[in-house]
Amino acid sequence: MNLSAADHRRPLSDGNHIPILGLGTYSDPKSTSGGDCVAAVKAAIDIGYRHFDGAFLYQNEHEVGEAIRTKIAEGTVTREEIFYCGKLWATKLVPEMVRPALEKTLGALQLDYVDLYIIEMPMALQPGDNPYPRDEHGKWIYYKSNLCAVWEALEACKDAGLVKSLGVSNFNRRQLELILNKPGLKYKPVVNQVECHPYFTQPKLLKFCQQHDIVIVGYSPLGTSRNPYWVNVSSPPLLKDAYLNSLGQKYKKTAAQIALRFNIQRGVVVIPKSFHPARIRENFQIFDFSLTEEEMKNVEGLNKNVRFVELLMWSDHPEYPFHDEY
Repeated sequence: MNLSAADHRRPLSDGNHIPILGLGTYSDPKSTSGGDCVAAVKAAIDIGYRHFDGAFLYQNEHEVGEAIRTKIAEGTVTREEIFYCGKLWATKLVPEMVRPALEKTLGALQLDYVDLYIIEMPMALQPGDNPYPRDEHGKWIYYKSNLCAVWEALEACKDAGLVKSLGVSNFNRRQLELILNKPGLKYKPVVNQVECHPYFTQPKLLKFCQQHDIVIVGYSPLGTSRNPYWVNVSSPPLLKDAYLNSLGQKYKKTAAQIALRFNIQRGVVVIPKSFHPARIRENFQIFDFSLTEEEMKNVEGLNKNVRFVELLMWSDHPEYPFHDEY
């Protein structure tokens, strides 16, 4: 696969393409100033990013849309060059809620379509407008969703031209097979967005997805923010890894750039999040070197099966995906 800063798109099984490097736009609304996201996305487009990963849940899709529309109006990019991924949240996993949820995303972005729309996680929460529903005792309120019926509603959105490609996130093999084996399947998932980095290389899930022409999109490709509410903070910080840093010295790169290069060389799409222009630029500078076969094997050997984003608060959910081996 020839990857360059100017063209690093990967084909998807539905005939569309996805840039192998994107900008993650998640940020904690409590700790992010208004306008930070607009500035970050504008800077990223100027640097060369064309892929943006967002979600209605992040509460900043209006900022992402504003930045994209500004850059289109300036003539820096065309809409066709931009790839935007939106997500269907766990409280919307009811067929009749799918299209209104997607339309809310389109309304926030002020765009006519999204390039990719994915089910954010297979675990449904009580349907409604409260994204984190709990009962009076503070216990999560779960819901039994029919994922195949939800998928059919997504297929209808694609037929209506609201989305180009469909995918999932945080699905294990069994949950993927549920969709893949659905009677009358019209469009299969083209991506599965999951945690993926040198300490969690996902070899079995990666192989399964490759066999089914499903591209893995790796979130937290540099490890993750160490928020103890939803992250395993006892795990070692990835970017302090001695081997990644030694490769960084060899190639005059950072450990982060080595970690990103490792994944894109194995065909994994990466979506590192940053709102800092210098870091956004640094993360993009991974197309001017490549790791040798031996170095790739050595980085694979760093795998500790360490999942940073465990989502343990939902570990008793019947559809919690991470109890299975992959």
